[in-house]
Amino acid sequence: MFVRSLLAMSLSCIIANVAFAAPITEQPLNPKKIAANVQDPIDPLAIDQMASSDVSQSASQPQMNTGAASVAQNIEKTTDTATTTAPEAKVSWTLDSLNNAEWSENIGKGQFPVYARAHVMLNDAHASPGAIDGSSGQNTLKAIASFQQINGLTPTGQLTKETWDALVAQQTKPAYVEYTITEADLKGPYAASIPTDYALQAKMKGLYYTRVTEMLGEKFHMDENFLKKLNPNATFKKAGEKIIVAKSRNDLPEDIHLIVAHKGAKQLYLFNSRNQMIASFPATIGSTDTPSPTGTYKVVGVAKNPYYGYSPSNFIQGKNMKPLTLPPGPNAPVGNIWIGLSKKSFGIHGTPNPSLISKTASHGCIRLTNWDANDLGGKVKSGVTVKFLE
Repeated sequence: MFVRSLLAMSLSCIIANVAFAAPITEQPLNPKKIAANVQDPIDPLAIDQMASSDVSQSASQPQMNTGAASVAQNIEKTTDTATTTAPEAKVSWTLDSLNNAEWSENIGKGQFPVYARAHVMLNDAHASPGAIDGSSGQNTLKAIASFQQINGLTPTGQLTKETWDALVAQQTKPAYVEYTITEADLKGPYAASIPTDYALQAKMKGLYYTRVTEMLGEKFHMDENFLKKLNPNATFKKAGEKIIVAKSRNDLPEDIHLIVAHKGAKQLYLFNSRNQMIASFPATIGSTDTPSPTGTYKVVGVAKNPYYGYSPSNFIQGKNMKPLTLPPGPNAPVGNIWIGLSKKSFGIHGTPNPSLISKTASHGCIRLTNWDANDLGGKVKSGVTVKFLE
């Protein structure tokens, strides 16, 4: 089980393994600037499930330390489920129940207000759970373990009383608030739909959101279905309509010195110049068939709302045998931000499918939710080291 595997030794080994990178990033750098039209990585929209053999092969790599290999192996054994252990009628999703949810022994697996509140507190403490959905699961366990590591607690991934109290002690605002839908929210722009064919996407003015709930979900870092669950009577079609949303923030620390892309854990870990972990994000990082790079690279630039350059020489999408330029937008293949790496066509980017982050395999790059990618892109500097671990 994953919650037993992410021990202090594991992350300590990660820190030890990458500590050499600190002096490298302090050397004079002349990073390349990436073009506004980003080159395509290897099929960024592929969402193949990672086979169980992928994990066993990764775990057997000789360069892995025991703790990191255990993470990679055990994470696949953790059931990522939102099935409640109590009848749905007994779960209240009011503003009061969300903001006043309290820890208790044997919370159990499922979708409960206590996890919904924990998700917002974890997000605000820079241990992102990905799309907030109020559920227990792999991303929740990993976020808890990261929070524990960042705050000097034993990283187990378990939502203990000690961990809960530490989260609450850092909370300075309600986790959920009432939000009033505005005319601007309804105006968009929105697309009627996003075709899967890149040739059709290339003809569009922008790869916009397709519905208000999709936009609001990303705006408030929420799973779209969870947003609807909290607001069963909302139409999402009227200005002035009041809804319940998560009150999340995007304000990463400035001192991002090193990024560790941990393939086995499906996590992105951020370290400062003192090799202290300061943040983490769930991530989709390659697969065995089309792996992410190995080794160490540099961030070379950030492009917001980039045009996306498709080339059939990298992969063939549908019947498209000619290069295409796709317009920007949150539903673009790389989301609405691209953080370029010093390895051609590889980068850290957003996604049109935030709720699938770390639950599927990518075809090469590091995929984050759009909001996590934007948070990182707003603070990371050219020259920061990015190290891939198995």
